[in-house]
Amino acid sequence: MNNKVILVLIDGLAWQSAYDGMGFLQGLCEAGQASLYRMECELPSLSRPLYECILTGVRPVDSGVVHNQVTRLSHHDSIFHLARAAGGTTAAAAYHWISELYNRSPYEAVRDRFTDDDSLPIQHGVFYHADSYPDDHLLLDAEILRRRHDPDFLLIHPMNTDDAGHRHGGDSGQYRNAARSFDNALSTQLPGWLAAGYQVVVTSDHGMNRDHTHRGVLPEERQVPLFVMGSGFSHDPLARPRQVELCGVLADLLGAAHDKASNPALLSA
Repeated sequence: MNNKVILVLIDGLAWQSAYDGMGFLQGLCEAGQASLYRMECELPSLSRPLYECILTGVRPVDSGVVHNQVTRLSHHDSIFHLARAAGGTTAAAAYHWISELYNRSPYEAVRDRFTDDDSLPIQHGVFYHADSYPDDHLLLDAEILRRRHDPDFLLIHPMNTDDAGHRHGGDSGQYRNAARSFDNALSTQLPGWLAAGYQVVVTSDHGMNRDHTHRGVLPEERQVPLFVMGSGFSHDPLARPRQVELCGVLADLLGAAHDKASNPALLSA
């Protein structure tokens, strides 16, 4: 495959909290080692529909995954399927809804929490089912998967920012501090990924409003960050990435054949 890729999908992280509070990632941008784009999520601005959108490139209204209670396997090829078809190895440290969308549904914790099965789209996984599962533990889970299995594509999906938003609202110190805390935890792992030559994408599914929720069109619900790092990216400030293009962009980085929408302006020539 062309590149190894890590996607960090921070659940519930709004653009403004990322821009204002994630000093490590912003420091990489100031040093010319990363680029930050403002992106608008698809609708409804809910988690499971947008996992499906990001990982398959299909809008919720087209995928049929239009609310969080749609508990079934995806009907579309995901980035995991594309990477596997190209001969790559896949892994995920993620919330159990990811396993339900692409491996097996419904999730059975004893069977699925620790996954090692080459017949599945996500071959190697550590899945969790408590929103309060600590982000720093999740990053360790992901790093163990990376070192043990050397995946071509690795998804890392922390939940604490979203959990803080639902408990305290998007305009709360607890919510903003959850984003800051993840930025701090990420700083312990990400430099090693970049030194090892990974292409790294850090983004979010949706934001959070002051009513402790999300699903609508308010800017604080729809505007999300997209940080990109690595030589595979153009770092063109005029690129205008869309959420439905992320699956195609990831596939292009991997060198996997696909028919997804992509964004050539985001990628190096």
